Amino acid sequence: MLSSSSARIWLYTGIADMRKQFDGLAALVTNQLQMQAQLGDWFVFVNRKRTMMKVLYYHQGGYCLWSKRLERGSFAKISSSEGKIALNTAQLQCLIDGIYWQKGRQNRRLK
Repeated sequence: MLSSSSARIWLYTGIADMRKQFDGLAALVTNQLQMQAQLGDWFVFVNRKRTMMKVLYYHQGGYCLWSKRLERGSFAKISSSEGKIALNTAQLQCLIDGIYWQKGRQNRRLK
C-alpha cells in the first residue's frame, strides 16, 4: 500500500465515523481540516474505539479508500490541538502495524 510518492500523509486526530465512505470523508477533509482531498494527499481516520482505520486519497481521477479493522487491540492514540498531524510513511506503517513510535508508549496490541 505504501509507496514512495511525494504525497503528504495527514492523520485526523479527531474521532471519525467509520460509516462514512468516499464523499463523507472527503467532506470531513474539507470542513474539519480545511484542506482539499483532491490534491493527492493521504488522509488517515481512526474511530472512537481505535479499532478501525480508513485511508482516503485521490489518484488518477478518483478517490481510493483503504481500511483496516483490528480483531484485537487498538491503534495508537495520537492527539493534536490542530486536529491533524503530518506523518511520514514510516510512521504510518508503524501505526498500521501496531508499533508505537512515540517515546514512553507501550504496544498494547501485540501483548
